[in-house]
Amino acid sequence: MGEAAEDGIGRSKSRRHEIAEEEDEEEYVVDNLHERIKSSRGSRFNLLNSELGIESALRSYTRESFFNGIRDLSDRLVIHPDNRWYRIWTKFILIWAVYSTFFTPMEFGFFRGLPKNLKLMDVASQLFFMVDIVLQFFVAYRDSQTYRMVYKRNPIALRYVKSTFVVDLLGCMPWDIIYKAWGHEEVIRYFLWLRLSRLRKVTVFFQNMEKDIRINYLFTRIVKLIVVELYCTHTAACIFYYLATTLPSEQEGYTWIGSLKMGDYSYSHFRDIDIWTRYTTSLYFAIVTMATVGYGDIHAVNLREMIFIMIYVSFDMILGAYLIGNMTALIVKGSKTERFRDKMTDVIKYMNRNRLGRDIRNQIKGHLRLQYEASYTDAAVLRDIPASIRAKISQTLYKPYVEQVTLFKGCSSELINQVVIKVHEEFFLPGELIMEQGHVVDQLYFVCHGVLEVVITSEDGSEELVSLLQPNSSFGEISILCNIPHPYTVRVRELCRLLRLDKQSFMNILEIYFYDGRKIYNNILEEKDVSMRVKQVESDITFHIGKQEAELALKVNNAAYFGDLYQLKSLIRAGADPKKTDYDGRTPLHLASSRGYEDIVLFLIQEGIDVDIPDKFGNTPLLEAIKNGHDGVSALLVKEGASLKLDDAGGFLCTAVSKGDSDFVERILGFGVDPNSKNYDHRTPLHVAASEGLYIMAKLLVEAGASVFPKDRWGNTPLDEARMCGNRNLLKLLEDAKFTQLSESSDYSQEIREKMHPRRCTVFPFHPWDPKDERRNGIVLHVPHTIQELIQEAICLLNCTSDAQFCILSEDAGKINDVDLIIDGQKLYLVSEM
Repeated sequence: MGEAAEDGIGRSKSRRHEIAEEEDEEEYVVDNLHERIKSSRGSRFNLLNSELGIESALRSYTRESFFNGIRDLSDRLVIHPDNRWYRIWTKFILIWAVYSTFFTPMEFGFFRGLPKNLKLMDVASQLFFMVDIVLQFFVAYRDSQTYRMVYKRNPIALRYVKSTFVVDLLGCMPWDIIYKAWGHEEVIRYFLWLRLSRLRKVTVFFQNMEKDIRINYLFTRIVKLIVVELYCTHTAACIFYYLATTLPSEQEGYTWIGSLKMGDYSYSHFRDIDIWTRYTTSLYFAIVTMATVGYGDIHAVNLREMIFIMIYVSFDMILGAYLIGNMTALIVKGSKTERFRDKMTDVIKYMNRNRLGRDIRNQIKGHLRLQYEASYTDAAVLRDIPASIRAKISQTLYKPYVEQVTLFKGCSSELINQVVIKVHEEFFLPGELIMEQGHVVDQLYFVCHGVLEVVITSEDGSEELVSLLQPNSSFGEISILCNIPHPYTVRVRELCRLLRLDKQSFMNILEIYFYDGRKIYNNILEEKDVSMRVKQVESDITFHIGKQEAELALKVNNAAYFGDLYQLKSLIRAGADPKKTDYDGRTPLHLASSRGYEDIVLFLIQEGIDVDIPDKFGNTPLLEAIKNGHDGVSALLVKEGASLKLDDAGGFLCTAVSKGDSDFVERILGFGVDPNSKNYDHRTPLHVAASEGLYIMAKLLVEAGASVFPKDRWGNTPLDEARMCGNRNLLKLLEDAKFTQLSESSDYSQEIREKMHPRRCTVFPFHPWDPKDERRNGIVLHVPHTIQELIQEAICLLNCTSDAQFCILSEDAGKINDVDLIIDGQKLYLVSEM
C-alpha cells in the first residue's frame, strides 16, 4: 500500500514536471497587469485571490490590515477585474457588444418597430447589459495616478457614475417600445445611437489582442483596420437607407434607391424587396462612395442625400488617411505597443532558454507590463527638455515626498534639492524582491506610495517580519553609507511607487554637504527600526560617523595647510566644524600658523577657535608660528590673547639649545619663557650650552637673564660645565656674568649667601618673661622665607596646640613680623596671642 502511494506520488511529481516544461516551451502573453505572484517561501502578498474573485475585507491574509484597514460592511464584496468568472463574463458581454454595435445602425435604418423574431433577442441583449451595469458598481479599478487598486465601494460607484453610467443606462432603455408608445415619433429613434457606447468594449478587446504575443501583431492590426472600415461603411449604408425611407411614400421615387434601375430590375417599390437585397445595395453604395470610384449607377437624387454624401466623403478622406497611416506604421515599425511586444518576446525567449522558474517569470512579465502602462515616468519623455526645466519638474513632482523622508530630517534644503534632481521614479508589483539580505546594494529607495515588508532571514532559512515600510520611509542607506551587505530583505506588499537614487550620485552629494551627511548618519542611529535590531549595523554606523568626522577634519586642515581660504570657507559653510581636531589633535589654526597664513589665522580666530589649544604633542598655534619664524602670525595671535605655554619649558629649551638654533631660542625667550627653566636632570639651557661649548647660545641666554648659579642633580653649575668643556671664551663669559649677577642684585646675592650659610635661630615654647621653673627646652631651626613658615614649623616640632593664634617674640618681648629682622643665632619665643 505504501509503495503504491509512493509510486503514485512519484508519477504525480513527474507529470507536474512535464507540465511545467510544456509551459516553459510555450510561453504566453502577460494578459494583465496583476498576474499572480507567489513567493517560493509562501509569504509573498497576492494582489488578488483569482480563485474566489470577490475580495472580502476580512481576507485570510492577516497582515493586510496594516495598509488597507478594516473594510466597512458595505465594502465586503468587490469583484477584481482579474477574477476568472468575471473574465468569462467580459467575453460573454463582448459578444453581445459586437452584436449591439452592428445591429444598432441596422435597427435605426431598416426597422421601425422590430419584427417579432428580433424582439426577444433585443430584450435579452438589454437585460445582459443591465446586469453588466450592476456589476460595474462592484468591479475594482486601478487608479490612473497612483496605479493602486481601489477596492472601496464608494469610490468605485462614484467613478462609474461620473463616467459612462448615464449613457449605459440610456442605452438599455426599450426605445422601440417607447417609439411605438410615443406615436411613432421619429426623434425617439435617434436615442438608439446611445447604444454605440458599447463599442468601447470592442476597442478594449482589440487593444488586448495587440498586446497578445501569441497572435501575430501584423494580423491583429490588419483585422482591426478592416473591422473599422467595414463598420464605417455598414453605418453609412444604414444611414443611406434611412434617408430614403423617411420621405413620404409619394416621394420615395425621388430617392437614390427608389430611382435606382439596374438593367431590367427597378427598385421603385424597394420596400417590397427582401431586406438583405436592400442592405447589400446600400452597402454597395456606401463602399463605392467611400472609395470615390462610383460608376454613376447609384447617386444622390435629393438635397438631403447630397449633403450627407458630402459629409460622408469628407469623413472618408480622414478615414483613408488613418488607414494608410496605420498600414505605413506596420511596415516601418516603432509603435509603443510593438516595441513592448518585441521586448516581451525577447525576454520570454531568454526565460525559456535559461528555464527560469514560474515565480521569476511572473515577476518579470508583470514588471514589464507595469512599465509599459506607466510609461509616463520614462525619462525619454523629457529627453529634449532643457536640464533646468527638468530640474524644476523633478522638484515639483518629487520634493514633497523626499523632504518628508525620515532619513533627511533636519537636512538643508540645498541637499534635498540635489537629491530630488537625481531621483528616478519606478513602480513595483506585489511580491517583487527589491533588495535581498546579504547582497551588495548600489541603489537608495524612497517610498512614495504603497507598502513594503522588511524581513530578516535566519541561518535555518526561517523568515522574521521585522517591520513595514510605509510612505516617507527609505531603504538601502545602511548598505550604501556603511559599505556593508544589505542586512535585511525588502519585499513589496502592495503596488509601490518608489523613487530611486544611485549610490554614486548620493555619495557625490554628501561630499559637498558634509554637515548634512553627519545628520543623515545620526538619523539612521535614532530610528527605532530594523537597523537597531542588528548590533553589527549599529556598530558600523557609529564607526562610519567617526570616520566621516575624521575625514572632514582632515579636509578642513588640508585647506588651511595649503592656504585655500575660499575652500576653507566653503567647507565651513557646508557644515564643517573648524574646532574639530585631526588624529594628531591639530586644528586648522595650528596648520595655518605653521604656514604663516595671516588671513586664514584671522578668519579662524573669528570662527571662535581657542588660540591656546595644544595638540597631542603640546604644541600651540603660537608655538607653531614661532618655530617657523612667522612673526606676523605670532604678533596676531598674541594680540588675540595667545600666550606661550610649555608643559616642559626646561626640556624644550634644552633641546632647542642643543640643536644650536639660536634664532628660535631668541624668539622663544622673547615671548617670556624663563631661561632658567630646568629639565628632568635639573639642568638649565645654560648648562647645555656650557657643556657643548656653544658660546653664542650661552651669550644669548646670559643676556636673557640665565643664571650661572643653578646646580643640576650632580651638583654642577654652568661654570663647572664650562670648565670641563675647556672653552676659555665661554668660561670668561660665564665668570663675568657671575660677577655681574652678584653685584647687580643684592637680594639675589643675599639669597645666594643664605643658601651657602643659612641663618639659624632657637625657638622656645614660652614667654621670655616667664619664671625659670616654667621654661622648657626649645628647638634650633633654619630661618625660612616667611614668618608664617617659621611659626608653623615651630608649632609642629614643639607639639603646640594649633587651634590658638601664635606669634614670635624677641628676648625683649618684641613681636617679630618679618624674618629679615632675625639675625643668625638669635633666641626667639613662640607664644599664644590669646
